[in-house]
Order: sequence, then C-alpha cells, then structure tokens
Amino acid sequence: MSESSSTTDVGRLILSADLTIYNAIEAKNQLIDAVHTAQTLELDLAQVGEMDTAGFQLLVLAKRESQKLGRTLRIVAHSPAVREVIEFYNMVAFFGDPLVITAAERN
Repeated sequence: MSESSSTTDVGRLILSADLTIYNAIEAKNQLIDAVHTAQTLELDLAQVGEMDTAGFQLLVLAKRESQKLGRTLRIVAHSPAVREVIEFYNMVAFFGDPLVITAAERN
C-alpha cells in the first residue's frame, strides 16, 4: 500500500492504495504512525486512484493529530481523486497545501 521513510526532522509517506472505507483501518494506522514519527510529514497522494468520505476523514484526522502534537503535515502531491474530494468539501485552506495540476491533467 505504501512506502515510507523518515528522519527525525522530515518524513515522507507515499500512499498508493485507494483511500476508501475498504482500507481505512490500514491507512489510518499508517498515517498516525507517520505523524508520530517525523516532525514534518510529507504526504504523497499522487497514486491514490479513489477517495471517499472515509479517506477524507482520515486526512483530516492526520492533519489535526499533527497540529495537536505541534508537528507539520503537508500534502505534497495530489491525485485528481484526492483534489476533487478536498475541493468538494471546500477544505483546501484547511490543509494549506498548494493543489498542483500537472500538464498531463490539463490536456
């Protein structure tokens, strides 16, 4: 589902499976563990093909947990599915990360 590496300062978590109700428990465990591991967590969601409300709630949970711990969580890559859900819930400002649209998506 993912690949992760972290240091004491910056960690990176790449999620490649869908963020849906069907794998919410596994994704939750990975997100929370990663938030607790690094002072700054870079979350790469470029490979996420589908995200539902459960997946969105996991991202909100991870962001709030990082804030509670005085840490930083940044989404550094968004798939179209992730971007669509974040925009649907009007939560772009909450996450505070730039939504990058690749050249391939513009065509």
